[in-house]
Amino acid sequence: MRALAAVAAATATTALAAPYPARFRLRLVTPRASLGHCRASSSARSPRRACYATTMGDETSTSVATQTQEPAAVGAGSVKQQLSKLVTASLRTTVPEVEVEPMVEVCTAKFGDYQCNNAMGLWSRIKGSGTSFKNPNAIGQAIAKNLPPSDIIESTSVAGPGFVNIVLSNSWVAKRIQDMLVNGIKTWAPILPVKRAVLDFSSPNIAKEMHVGHLRSTIIGDTLARMFEFSNVEVLRRNHVGDWGTQFGMLIQYLFEKFPNWEEIGSQAIGDLQTFYKASKHRFDGDPEFKDRAQQAVVRLQGGEERYRAAWNKICEISRNEFDLVYKRLNVKLEEKGESFYNPYIPQVLEELDNKGLIKESEGAKVIFIEGHQIPLIVVKRDGGFNYASTDLAALWYRLNVEKAEWIIYVTDVGQQQHFDMFFSAARMAGWLPDPKEKKFPKTNHVGFGLVLGSDGKRFRTRSTEVVRLIELLDEAKSQSKSELLQRLTENGKIVDWTEEELEKTSEAVGYGAVKYADLKNNRLTNYTFSFEQMLSDKGNTAVYLQYAHARICSIIRKSNKDVEELKMSGAISLDHPDERVLGLYLIRFAEVVEEACTNLLPNVLCEYLYNLSEMFTRFYTNCQVVGSPEETSRLLLCQATAVVMRQCFELLGITPVYKL
Repeated sequence: MRALAAVAAATATTALAAPYPARFRLRLVTPRASLGHCRASSSARSPRRACYATTMGDETSTSVATQTQEPAAVGAGSVKQQLSKLVTASLRTTVPEVEVEPMVEVCTAKFGDYQCNNAMGLWSRIKGSGTSFKNPNAIGQAIAKNLPPSDIIESTSVAGPGFVNIVLSNSWVAKRIQDMLVNGIKTWAPILPVKRAVLDFSSPNIAKEMHVGHLRSTIIGDTLARMFEFSNVEVLRRNHVGDWGTQFGMLIQYLFEKFPNWEEIGSQAIGDLQTFYKASKHRFDGDPEFKDRAQQAVVRLQGGEERYRAAWNKICEISRNEFDLVYKRLNVKLEEKGESFYNPYIPQVLEELDNKGLIKESEGAKVIFIEGHQIPLIVVKRDGGFNYASTDLAALWYRLNVEKAEWIIYVTDVGQQQHFDMFFSAARMAGWLPDPKEKKFPKTNHVGFGLVLGSDGKRFRTRSTEVVRLIELLDEAKSQSKSELLQRLTENGKIVDWTEEELEKTSEAVGYGAVKYADLKNNRLTNYTFSFEQMLSDKGNTAVYLQYAHARICSIIRKSNKDVEELKMSGAISLDHPDERVLGLYLIRFAEVVEEACTNLLPNVLCEYLYNLSEMFTRFYTNCQVVGSPEETSRLLLCQATAVVMRQCFELLGITPVYKL
């Protein structure tokens, strides 16, 4: 593969000097291309392990608060990660002859805040081997006793068959929150096992408009990218647009024949790209002679003829401008590397696979037979053209060998699951990827998602059965949001306090945020019903409700007339009231929630956390007077911490927070 590596290097070094894109200069062969592909359109959340806390006559409690302690590194990963380090040290002492991963989970029972569940598994491995332990409870007792001294843990107890319940120190929890306020929420970023990841998402087809089918890929992919970036992972945001294929011959030939002087009138010749595409497709399907000319246009485009390249570039430019209108509204950033970018790499990638004995001839096509699948993975069609699979294999090779990605994630609808299963299997057969059972990197994942449905339970469309244009849907969300905001402000007499700019920005934040959250709060594998009425409601688990909750916290802090920046440097947090402690514990779990959402590629985990946090704050505020109480400083700092965490959740979900509503 040295020759292919040289091609990759040449792409980077010749791009600046080339009179046209390097992907054309480096074309190795020019077989007939396939139609362009749209990535986006074509597991339920894992339950937490149960937290067991029982009294069976063998429960003991051990206090560690008075022991000599080494200060824990506040902010070094999530709370769960820090506790796992302590448990790992204990396991090495308790069962030095056994290699075992720590099992630490959140415990919602009254016996503890977290729980170590290693004892039963260990007992099944060591019983009958001459061990001195008599039962799982004895192992649990030893794990608790061998935990290194730490200011994180207040006390431990062992319940039932060895479940080690861990109670966190109030002072440590308070210190962790205060340190976050002083040093920033970034100190709560979880530690993930990779440094660089590729997120392949959105990926519409050039010359076709983005529709509601692209909404989920764009929103889910952006949120995953944001969470990985927050976790200090370098994310390569890739827009794998369908910018290469036979449809370009059709479009270019139609352009040349309908507007011979298209270069003089520029974009006006094409006008509305969607209308232009439909007209050219109608001609292509109904006129055999035009179809032949269009197919010749593909060959001339692939051959690098300047006139055809110029038309291709113009069509791509118009499409990108329309895509950018959507991305700007959604505040989504992507770097385009479409099918045409990877086209030069396909021949030698297939040559490597062929040399490894993976590619076989079948009914005139070249295929890879995948164990467990009745149909093969076609990599070269009967007519010699490349397809989705050949492009994906070349892209994966590039991402592994040139971009050096450790985790490559593809965000498309669930209908493409089989393609990705087969494609990933082929990559493992080639030795590019390890066996998933080994839990090693690099690795790949397909992040599938369900359909967006209308109120009739069918795929979301307009009354004319057209797929809903995404730009129109977003503009309607903003419009309805502004109407409701104006009505409410007029009714309560506060409209005079708002400028037109504030109304505009708030309507955008609430409207676009409502669309995003309505999607993200669902498990991505399920279909969901699109309803402006539900998503713009200020009641229940909606973005609007959460925006109100955040704005109310900001109002509480403003009305205190205290400088919260000064308070966080001079004041101190205490968690003496039960609701203060519940809120504090939930705040510090933020990092492990982000870690879980990243690990399982499930944004709804973060949405669930955000909604629960707002509910816990409401309970705290109801039962704990803030302004004017003896605990005012501490409670204002808890208010500020809640607002900071909520804002970070909004940021990770791609939602702009509002400070007054």
